[in-house]
Amino acid sequence: MTAVDTAPVAPTSRNGRRMPGWARAALVVAIGVGVLAITTTLTGQYQLTSSGTTQAAVRLLLPILFAALGGLWSERSGIINIGLEGMMILGTWGAAWAGFYWGPWAAVIGGLVFGALGGLLHAVATVTFGVNHIVSGVAITLLGMGITQYLSSLIFVPLSQNPRQSPRIEGFETFSIQPLADGLAALEGQQRVLLSDAAGLLGGLVSGLTPLVVIGFLLVPLSYFVLWRTRFGLRLRSCGENPVAAESLGVQVFTYKYLAVIISGALAGLGGAALTLNPGQLGYLEGQTGGRGYIGLAAMIFGNWRPGGLLAGSALFGYVDGVQLRAGGEAVHALLYATTILAVILAVFWAARRNWRSAAVALGAGVVVYAVYWAIPEVPREFASYAPQLVTLLVLAVASQHLRPPAAIGLEYRRGEGD
Repeated sequence: MTAVDTAPVAPTSRNGRRMPGWARAALVVAIGVGVLAITTTLTGQYQLTSSGTTQAAVRLLLPILFAALGGLWSERSGIINIGLEGMMILGTWGAAWAGFYWGPWAAVIGGLVFGALGGLLHAVATVTFGVNHIVSGVAITLLGMGITQYLSSLIFVPLSQNPRQSPRIEGFETFSIQPLADGLAALEGQQRVLLSDAAGLLGGLVSGLTPLVVIGFLLVPLSYFVLWRTRFGLRLRSCGENPVAAESLGVQVFTYKYLAVIISGALAGLGGAALTLNPGQLGYLEGQTGGRGYIGLAAMIFGNWRPGGLLAGSALFGYVDGVQLRAGGEAVHALLYATTILAVILAVFWAARRNWRSAAVALGAGVVVYAVYWAIPEVPREFASYAPQLVTLLVLAVASQHLRPPAAIGLEYRRGEGD
């Protein structure tokens, strides 16, 4: 049998052509909106598709998105960055300190700089000294917590008398895209099935925006362009796939790894700035990251080390978090119903492709979730607050069978190994 015979076949449409990526993404979004619309109609939980929930989800997904992008840059160069949490912690403090004295744009720069310093430290440890990537990442997270606690007691106590919290800082003014935002709000208020649901979800994406939200969404296509459409990106990714071959072709592997990890730290620090500049917080608070650096890493893995996939993962986690904050246990309970519908759709999809095992697993999961939905009338609020973390675990468990990380990720590399 030849290599051509054993090559995997790419998904194709009925006419034999592969469906474009944008078309697949649009189809997934349409299915998601439809499932939420059906769930809203049958359960009466209109918060699931309200513009307020979408606005909350956008603000909550933003730090996760920045952390996921940071993980993408680092791990595409072959460096595991489990220290994203620590770099984000440094970013929260740097943003609060700079923002208090010089305003919101200074807060953004402060978060970038402090996060980049954490990335530089990770690069020195892993690239230059060959420290285990996991050990270095954990150490940076612990170091970030300790440094920010010390700096807070040194800087913020004379200002706010509270070593765990900074004084309130100035935030960005919000804006909406008009007249689109008003038109969608009017359509949402008419309570039409599907149309009002779609208008509510879309309306939250074009209203209550800040410059940092725009920057976050623009960085997704920008990261794709730089990493997949430029010489710089090709060389950086080659360092994560085969650094020996890359060096033999003249690529400065150490330089690219350093740049990637520093950019990774800067993006994680930007996620910390997003938390500090959140309209509901506007300041540094000890422990405010709440593990979002780790969730960002999970979103990146869920997205299979691709910008579009990690955006979807960040949106999923942010949406679940937004739902539980806006409506509590009742709305999270309704999401169990939505999960049942999704499981049935997946079962039909796999059955149509004659993948009976996957279809049976999806259908069985749907039955179990539906049984839980009927057995528990309402998810306790204490349990609902952990919904994003539970979704993280479930998504990683489901996605683990289809992941393709960079080939040389986590491996120690020394100059001249191929000689």
